[in-house]
Amino acid sequence: MNLTDPIADMLTRIRNANAANKATVSMPSSKKLVEIARVIYEEGYIESYTVEDTTPQKTLHITLKYGPKKQKVISGIRRISKPGLRKYARVMDLPRVRGGLGTAIISTSKGVMADRDARKLGVGGEIVAYVW
Repeated sequence: MNLTDPIADMLTRIRNANAANKATVSMPSSKKLVEIARVIYEEGYIESYTVEDTTPQKTLHITLKYGPKKQKVISGIRRISKPGLRKYARVMDLPRVRGGLGTAIISTSKGVMADRDARKLGVGGEIVAYVW
C-alpha cells in the first residue's frame, strides 16, 4: 500500500489507538518513522517502540503509555508540516507547544529531535509535529 503521507498516518494511528485506550499500535516502518517514535519515547509520551522484521516491509510497534487510572499521557498530537505545505523555522523561531508543556518534533540537518534539543544545538529545521 502506497501512502502519500506516512508520518500523518503514523500520528493518526497513535491518536486513534490512544482514544480507544489500546495498549499497542502497529504500522509499516521507515527510518523517519522510527526516528519520530524515538523522539516521542525520549520525551516520555510512549512506553516503548520496536521494529519487527516482517515481509514485505518492516513493522513498527509502539506501546502507548497511560497513567495509574488509565489517564492518557498523550492528550494531543498534530501534524504540522505537510507534503503540500512544508513549515520550517530558524532556531530563534522554533515554536513552544502549549507554553513549553508540549513538544515540537523538528527534523534538522543533525537528525530528528525535540525542540529543546534543537535549541541547545542551535539548529532549526522542518517542524514535523506537535505532541502534548
